[in-house]
Amino acid sequence: MPLENEALLGTEKDGRKSHQYCAYCYQDGEFIQPEMTLEEMTSFIKMKMQELHIGDEYIVKAVNSLPYLNRWIAVKKISG
Repeated sequence: MPLENEALLGTEKDGRKSHQYCAYCYQDGEFIQPEMTLEEMTSFIKMKMQELHIGDEYIVKAVNSLPYLNRWIAVKKISG
């Protein structure tokens, strides 16, 4: 998710805006759904973007970028 709009930024424990995670995933310094897998996130992103009538080319770009986000890189390091 592009984080150019301040309203979309998640928050840290001290209330500062996170420039790494969005408000839909990250609040008060924690992931909202920490148990969510990359596969589940991929399905969720596709569904939400389709509901918003976002074009397939943008959906593909968004989904393809997920494994490279720090959240999923950190999970990969822990499990593998």
